[in-house]
Amino acid sequence: MMSEDLIASLLYRDGLMLVVNKPAGIPVHRGPKGGANLEDGFDSLRFGLPRPPALAHRLDRDTSGCLVLGRHRKALAKLGLLFKQGKIDKTYWAVVEGGPTEVDGLIDLPLGRLDATRGWWMKVDPLGAPSQTVWRVMGRDAELCWLALSPLTGRTHQLRVHCAAMGWPILGDAVYGSVGKSEASMHLHARAISIPISANKPPIAVEAPVPFHMREALQRCGWGGEVAANTVCAEA
Repeated sequence: MMSEDLIASLLYRDGLMLVVNKPAGIPVHRGPKGGANLEDGFDSLRFGLPRPPALAHRLDRDTSGCLVLGRHRKALAKLGLLFKQGKIDKTYWAVVEGGPTEVDGLIDLPLGRLDATRGWWMKVDPLGAPSQTVWRVMGRDAELCWLALSPLTGRTHQLRVHCAAMGWPILGDAVYGSVGKSEASMHLHARAISIPISANKPPIAVEAPVPFHMREALQRCGWGGEVAANTVCAEA
């Protein structure tokens, strides 16, 4: 992303952290083969501080939405602890193929690495790490279902593997989805995040607008559209 695009993607800013609206299709950091990535543009987000912000967590290359950055070391340490302790509430929107028959539920399936040659690819593994996802149906049509997903744990590819294991893979997931569906961009969006960064203040709640590539499928499932979110700035 160009510096001006990254600044325009800003959803929240205060003295401790930033939340940007990550686009789908770009990794958050440089991989072993190099290439375009979000982190290379963070210098444009210093806003007067001596160092650029840094990632407080990760989103997959093809996942869009709320991405949290810490503005300095103390903030990063605090955010890292909050993420580790599960105190940060995250809500993802996904469009899945098929969908559950119930209106809500809990997926409780441990996850482990698929094999050493597949990098970060994961699978359901009885001997893997405990992994839980709360889900709720937001709308549907004859072929697709719009879900709100809240991960209670933070495993790699958790939402993608959990949905696929339940028989309703995320639309456009080229790794865990249905054969022949990979031409669509992945329909997984980090819609909202709530961060209790200050002990004496309410959590910071941030919402990312729906990306263009998900709007048609969401409308099929009953989504009525929205007004684009404005950047919220607290203390600089």
